[in-house]
Amino acid sequence: MATKKEIYALELTPVKKAEDIHFKNPPLAFFNAVGGEEGMKELMYDFYDKIYESDIAHFFPQDEAEFDEVKFKNSKFFIQICGGPKVYEDETQGMELNEYMIRIHDDFSITEKSRLEWLGTMRAALADKAQHVDIGLIQEFWDYLEKFSKLTVNTFADGSTYYAAYTQAKED
Repeated sequence: MATKKEIYALELTPVKKAEDIHFKNPPLAFFNAVGGEEGMKELMYDFYDKIYESDIAHFFPQDEAEFDEVKFKNSKFFIQICGGPKVYEDETQGMELNEYMIRIHDDFSITEKSRLEWLGTMRAALADKAQHVDIGLIQEFWDYLEKFSKLTVNTFADGSTYYAAYTQAKED
């Protein structure tokens, strides 16, 4: 089982504009270990409650009912991306799930600092809600998040923008 120390030690690597990103979707074993749909929903709701208190809260609706809808929809994404039931299909408008998630972030000015805040908040949620999960499974989930999140960064410190193409996302 995972310790908070192990979870907080999960690696963060920097974004390099236009780099090819290789990732694997999280394993079904993580989904099952976290508690299936209900466990994933609990993890994601905790995560989004923490997001609401973070430095990137401004990216999310400030109306409580609208924010609850974001939590619900995004929980469905994570349920499906981790191999659970296909509960997010209606959202993707026929696009592949990861490609859809990249494109939906194009509407926001996402910096490396925002990405790191997002990942740090996810680490905190994992430390609170996933200590009962094997650290190896958490690492596989983290590897997906850490690598895939790089594809959402579109605004850089030099003032430039870059929107990752899905062809840069190579699922292993």
